[in-house]
Amino acid sequence: MTNKTNKGVIVFLIITLIGLGVVFAGGQGGTQHGPLSVFLICGIWAFLVNWIGFIPAYLKQTEKFYDLIGAFTNSSTILIAAALSKPMSLRGIIVTVLVTVWAVRLGSFLFKRISRDGKDHRFDAIKPVFIRFLNAWTLQALWVILTTAAAVAVVTSGRDVPLGVFGYAGIAFWVVGFGIEVIADGQKKTFRANPANKGKFITGGLWSWSRHPNYFGEILLWFGVAVIALPVLQGWQYIVLVSPIFVYLLLTRVSGIPMLEASSDKKWGGQADYEAYKKHTSVLFIRPPKKA
Repeated sequence: MTNKTNKGVIVFLIITLIGLGVVFAGGQGGTQHGPLSVFLICGIWAFLVNWIGFIPAYLKQTEKFYDLIGAFTNSSTILIAAALSKPMSLRGIIVTVLVTVWAVRLGSFLFKRISRDGKDHRFDAIKPVFIRFLNAWTLQALWVILTTAAAVAVVTSGRDVPLGVFGYAGIAFWVVGFGIEVIADGQKKTFRANPANKGKFITGGLWSWSRHPNYFGEILLWFGVAVIALPVLQGWQYIVLVSPIFVYLLLTRVSGIPMLEASSDKKWGGQADYEAYKKHTSVLFIRPPKKA
C-alpha cells in the first residue's frame, strides 16, 4: 500500500474507534438489549448504514445520495433507540420526535438541493479514491453519532425524570433554533430561485443579521437537545454533551463557515457591497448589523 493509503486506513480506524468509544461510554448505565447497550447498537447501526451506502456510491461514482443517507441514519438511529428502550419517558418521546422532524426536514432539503445542482463539488477529488471516499462515509456515521449523542442518551437512559426547567428550556431552544434554520434556508432558496439574483449574494431577511443564520439555528437546536438531556445523565454519559460542541466546531471551524466564506471571498471579494456586508454583518450569531 502507498503512504496515502496507509494514512487513509489509519484515519478510518481512528474515526471508527472514536465513534465506538463515545457510544460505549454513553451507554453506561443505560438500557441494555441482550449483552449490548442500546446506545452501542445505535452506533454500530450508524456505521453499517453508511458503509453499505458507500458501496453503490463508489461503484457508480456518485455523491447524490450521501446527504439523504445521512438523514436516514439520523432518523433511523433515534427510532431504533426508541424501539429498543420501551417504555419511554415523556422526555424520551419528545426528543425522538424533535430529532426525527429535524432529520426528515434537513434530509429532504439537502436532497432537493443536490438534485437541482446535479453534484457536490466537495467530492470531485474524493470519489475516485476508494479509501478517501470510504472515509467520507465513515465520517458521516461519526457525525450522526456525535450529533445525536445527547438525544440517544435521553432515549436510552432508562431514567424517567420530570421535564422541569431544563426540559422546557431545552425545548424552547430547539424550537427557536429549528425555526431560524428553516426560515433562513427558505429565504436563501427563494433568493436563488429569482433569475434577477443570479451571481449575487443574499443580504435580506435573517441574512441581514447574520452571514450564516441557518448554522446559528442548527447549533442552537442541538444545544437545546443537550439541555433537555442534562437531568438524566450520569457517570460516563456526560460525554454526550460533546454533541453541541461538536456541531459548533464542525460548522465554525471545519466544513461549514470556513468553506463558504472562502467560496464567497473568491466570488465577490473586493466588491464594495460585499466587503461592506462582511464588515457590518455578524458571521454567525444573529444580531442587528453594525452601523456604517
